[in-house]
Amino acid sequence: MYSGQGFATGRICLGELEVLKVTEFESIWSCNLLHGKAKGLTFYKPVEIPDGFSCLGYYCQPNDQPLRGYVLVARHATSPEGEEGSVHESVLDLPALRKPRNYTLIWSTDTQHNGCGYFWLPNPPLGYKAMGVVVTDKPEEPELEEVRCVRVDLTESCETCDLIFTTDSKFSKYPFHVWNTRPCKRGMSCRGVSVGTFYCSTYIDSEEELDIACLKNLDSTLHAMPNLNQINALIKHYGPTVFFHPDEVYLPSSVQWFFKNGALLFEDGNQKGEPIDYKGSNLPSGGENDDAFWIDLPNNDNAQEDLKKGNLESAELYVHVKPALGGTFTDIVMWVFCPFNGPVTIKVGLVSIAMSKIGQHVGDWEHFTLRVSNFTGELWSLFFSQHSGGEWVDAFNLEFIQGNKPIVYSSKCGHASFPHPGTYLQGSSKLGIGVRNDAARSKFLVDSSTKYQIIAAEYLGDGIIEEPCWLQYMREWGPTIVYDSRAEIEKLIDLLPLFVRFSMENIFELFPTELYGEEGPTGPKEKDNWEGDEIC
Repeated sequence: MYSGQGFATGRICLGELEVLKVTEFESIWSCNLLHGKAKGLTFYKPVEIPDGFSCLGYYCQPNDQPLRGYVLVARHATSPEGEEGSVHESVLDLPALRKPRNYTLIWSTDTQHNGCGYFWLPNPPLGYKAMGVVVTDKPEEPELEEVRCVRVDLTESCETCDLIFTTDSKFSKYPFHVWNTRPCKRGMSCRGVSVGTFYCSTYIDSEEELDIACLKNLDSTLHAMPNLNQINALIKHYGPTVFFHPDEVYLPSSVQWFFKNGALLFEDGNQKGEPIDYKGSNLPSGGENDDAFWIDLPNNDNAQEDLKKGNLESAELYVHVKPALGGTFTDIVMWVFCPFNGPVTIKVGLVSIAMSKIGQHVGDWEHFTLRVSNFTGELWSLFFSQHSGGEWVDAFNLEFIQGNKPIVYSSKCGHASFPHPGTYLQGSSKLGIGVRNDAARSKFLVDSSTKYQIIAAEYLGDGIIEEPCWLQYMREWGPTIVYDSRAEIEKLIDLLPLFVRFSMENIFELFPTELYGEEGPTGPKEKDNWEGDEIC
């Protein structure tokens, strides 16, 4: 069984490199160019780097957040000879880390406002890649000792994400943009490791390869991932409490309760549904969604209504544990099952109108994801899935209950996840047109720290987690529905205030596409985020 001895030890071996997180920084240059704390950011030099480790680049973050980030520092790894995952001999016979040849000045401030900042890109030796930018408050080129470049076979390509700063023409004749970075390829089988550095440029070109890279985890054992006991401890420590809206009619249930209480399996060409074994053992398994099978409610009207309402007492969270960002983080993905997704409420301006059918479908799978640092075991962020998208929220912006347990708010009828109570609009928030997602605390809740079942953790190896039969069902958990939503919405136009009456074509473009039809929802293993990263 996997030992988990590398989890939360502070250091991670990536094969030929050993890395650790540095969270102590010295402020180099702070910029409030647009006259407002929320619009500025500060650039930091990592300090208190342990002996033998080298800086790879600097860090920055917006000024309206607490200082919480990190950058990785690295050294050549030393492992006992013959140990699995030990240092391999480079075919290039070159050291893993080398000093840059020199630096190129990317950009500097043109005025003395808030002092001057100078941004330097390390120029790596042939066969090496820079990992990040160096910032100074003086025009002299940085010392070559300041950072190290990494041999190219130990790196992966990275991309920009989250544009966090842009100057305006009043401050400099050249625009300046700053982004966070992440590996281009992300998912449980990808090996790119975020260094925590930033990227900056005087132009925006999303197609061009960046001048910096991220690291690559070449340790096939993923020794920093938690073992089964540690997974359970993490869930008990961080497992969120999911609150459903006080007016929620369509509550969650366990999958077994759904099967036991009348759900039927239908096959294309056969109008008579077949009862489903409570374990799902008679569901077709494997393959792909070929529209040949789907699950639906029982034929009896009373039984249908009972099944739609779910059963909160039986509800539990279904947990998939997987590596993230090259095994330097663990993603604990928690799936919520609701037998039925209720109709939407449409908002146009100040008018909100509850639909009677639009938005309904059988078998609703939603999820949220805890991202835990494998360096420290700390909850780093939480992803809230919201229909076809979602958002990552840093741990310091979450609401907590019982100490370390975050709160997840499930929206009324649609069950999308949100970090705070309130009304969220799916559509055009600027124009106030779209579908309402109302989230609030109530007596309807599920504590995932106690009510959960681990259904998959592939990295632990065969035989550690027994995946339930129903997880292998790759077809639809509800029939495909086509709504006559245009006809329904046309009836509402006369009720709208004059100032929000657009042409019919413009109004329909602003509504989410889910209003016009709903493919039968598929289960967790058919979702892109099962093997990939969260989409945001």
